[in-house]
Amino acid sequence: MSDLGELDRPGTPHSPGAWDERATPRTRADAKPPTPRRTAADPVKALMHRHRELCARAVDPLEIAAGLEAHGITDRTATRFRHRDVFALAEEMFARAARDEDRPAPAETTDAFRVRAGWALLTLLPGLLATATVWTLHQTDGQTRTAIAATGALAITLALRAALSRGPLAPTHPTPQGSTPRAPGTTLWTVWLLTYALLGDGLLQAALTGGPDGLPTGTADDPWPVTTAPLLALAWSCAPAAWAAHLLAARAHRKLTTSRNLEDFSTAVRPLLLTALTLYLTALTALLALTGAALGEPAPYATTLPLGALLFLARLLTTHGFTHAPATVLMATAATQATALATVFAARLPACTYLATPVQTLADTWGPSSIPTLTCTTAALTLLTHAARTLTRASAHTPPEPTC
Repeated sequence: MSDLGELDRPGTPHSPGAWDERATPRTRADAKPPTPRRTAADPVKALMHRHRELCARAVDPLEIAAGLEAHGITDRTATRFRHRDVFALAEEMFARAARDEDRPAPAETTDAFRVRAGWALLTLLPGLLATATVWTLHQTDGQTRTAIAATGALAITLALRAALSRGPLAPTHPTPQGSTPRAPGTTLWTVWLLTYALLGDGLLQAALTGGPDGLPTGTADDPWPVTTAPLLALAWSCAPAAWAAHLLAARAHRKLTTSRNLEDFSTAVRPLLLTALTLYLTALTALLALTGAALGEPAPYATTLPLGALLFLARLLTTHGFTHAPATVLMATAATQATALATVFAARLPACTYLATPVQTLADTWGPSSIPTLTCTTAALTLLTHAARTLTRASAHTPPEPTC
């Protein structure tokens, strides 16, 4: 009896409860063990990991917002991260980012002054070489002039390349994500526009009257006149262009640290862009008046100022990483001017007189300079509209995020 009692006692190895616990797997399946509570995924943390370099070096939320904007994150995209806009998302990322207390010390004032003096001197070099070339050409004649002109053109080109490789006019941004890579031939189209400013009006005038009968000689009675004042003024304008670009970059960076959101930044930078362009054109006007008076030539403001604005805006966009639009607009402008010249010469073919009618009409109404005036003005306004949309973005004024 005692054995039977032990078997009936619950908890013993042979009790029905123990047997059922071993024999019926359903009892175990029904008794679900407690599972750990799953936490929702943190999309902001994943985004911070993806842009850890940006978060580490940012000094304010707007810089993070600018970096996110450069990577194609819009206000609509920010809603997927449970934020109303990009700036609200950047504020959380900035607040959650681990700040590095040992930040590198800012550059010494003397070092910054030396760097600034370096690019300032480089921007004066094209004007100095252009002045020396023009003065030497006025002192010589014959084949020597041709050799001096070729040497001077090469020296000025190299000086311009050096001036554009350092300072505010040097490219500081790679091509932004989503942007089209740089179109080839930008330098070629720029050289064409400058050459047309030097020789184009005289060639067009000679072509409309049945010439030219020879190459230009640069003398006063040359049937193919050469206008050197615009080219000389544009060479000297490299210096004010660099200072205007420097002013725009410095003021935009200051706005970047004080603006509350991306819209406020765009609103504040748009007048700065127009101010920089106005300062450059004012300086170019003064330089054109001086060079025209020094060379005894009329100052062609109507053709030189639109050309200067076009080249200045194209360089500003290129500096900030927007290279496709400047290259396309410069190519279209050069092609239009070349087509205008080509139609005048093509009209000399039998039954092709009508080809020169548009250019002849413009030249008879407003003069040969109307061709570069119309083409460069249209191109400059196109680039100004594009710059008002792109250069007012915060991402255009922040250093690019390092790539691994």
